[in-house]
Amino acid sequence: MSEQKLATGIFLAPFHPVDEDPTLALRRDLELVEYLDQLGYAEAWIGEHHSAGYEIIASPELFIAAAAERTQRIKLGTGVISLPYHNPLMVADRMLQLDHMTQGRAMFGVGPGLLPSDAHMLGIPVAKQRDRMVESLEVILRLLAGEVVTAKTEWFELRDARCQLRPYTRPRPHIAVASTVTPSGGRAAGRYGLGMLCVASTQPDGYDALAVNWKVACDFAAERGGEMRREELRLVAPVHVAETREQARKNVAYGLEKWTAYFNRISPAGFGNPTPQGDLVDGLVESGRAVIGTPDDAVAMIERLEKKTGGFGVFLQLAHNWADFAATKKSYELFARHVTPRIDGANRAREQSLAFAGDGSAKFMGDAMAAAQAMIQKHAQEEEAKRRAR
Repeated sequence: MSEQKLATGIFLAPFHPVDEDPTLALRRDLELVEYLDQLGYAEAWIGEHHSAGYEIIASPELFIAAAAERTQRIKLGTGVISLPYHNPLMVADRMLQLDHMTQGRAMFGVGPGLLPSDAHMLGIPVAKQRDRMVESLEVILRLLAGEVVTAKTEWFELRDARCQLRPYTRPRPHIAVASTVTPSGGRAAGRYGLGMLCVASTQPDGYDALAVNWKVACDFAAERGGEMRREELRLVAPVHVAETREQARKNVAYGLEKWTAYFNRISPAGFGNPTPQGDLVDGLVESGRAVIGTPDDAVAMIERLEKKTGGFGVFLQLAHNWADFAATKKSYELFARHVTPRIDGANRAREQSLAFAGDGSAKFMGDAMAAAQAMIQKHAQEEEAKRRAR
C-alpha cells in the first residue's frame, strides 16, 4: 500500500427491493450511517433518484440533515445532486444551510443525473444533461463565492441572485463531481478544482476509464495553473466480507439476485446474469467487479485499484443490501477492523514494535533474568549482613 493515508466510507444510493416496506428501509439507512459513525468511517455519500422504485431517496439534503443529528464525526455528502433537475440558486442555498447545520460536515457532490427515466419525467433531453450540469455548476460556484449573479440559459434565469449565508466552511464546502465512463466529470473537476467521485470504478468500462479520466482532470487543472489532489479522488466499489469466502457467499444469497435483476431491467448494459446464484457470484468476483469474500479479498481489490490509478484518497463501499442487515453490519465491522488498518497503515508502528521485541527477545529476557538473579543475590547478601550484625 502507498504511504498516503486512505480514508473509507460508503456510497448509499440506496438500493431497496420493492417487496419491503420503504419507511423501514429508510430508517435502516439512518441506522446504518449511525453505526458507521461509531465504527470510525470517514464519509457517507447519499444519492438522489426519482424513479425506478429501488433508489428511494429523492432528497439527499433531507437525509443528511437527519443523519447529522444522529452522528458525531462522519462527513455526509450529496452523492450526488443532479444539477439539471434544480435551479442553481436553490441548490446553493440548501448546501449552505447544510454546511451550517452540520457545522462543516456536509460535502457537495454534483452530477448530471443518472437515470434517464428521471430526466424523461422532468422533460429534460438526456443529451443536454452534462452541458446543463456545467452551466449550473458555474453559477453555483459564483454564488458560493459571494457573488451577485445575473444569468440566463435555455432552462434557468437568475436576476441579481445572491445567497443570504456565507459558508460555514471556508472558503466553501468540499465539492466533488461524479465520474463514470465519459470524460465530462474529469473535465469539470479539473476546470473548477473539484474532487472526483468515480462511481463505477470496478465495472469494466469504468475501470478502464479511471486513469484516462484522471489524466483529463489533471490536464484541465494544468490549463488553469492548478493541479489535482489525489486525496480528493474517491473510488466506489461493491464489497461484502465475512469471516470466510463460503460465509460471504451464503450471506449474499439474501439479496444479490434482486439487486442484479434491478440493474438488468433498468439498463441495457445490465450488471450480469442474475441466475443461477453460483454463476453470478463467480462472475462478479472473477471479473473484479465486486468483493464477495474475506477482508484479504477487499485489500487485494484496493491494491489493484491503487496500481491502476497511481493512488487515491478515499475508498467508498457501495451500499447494496446484498445480505440481511445483521450480516451487512458485520461486513462493515470486519472491514473497519481488518481492512482499514491495513490500507491506512494504522498498525505499521505496532508491527515494527512487535518485531523489535520478538527479534531481541533472547537478549531482553536474558537481561531480565540476570537482573532478577542479581536482585535475589543482593537480597540474600543484605539479609546475611543483618544476621551477622545481630
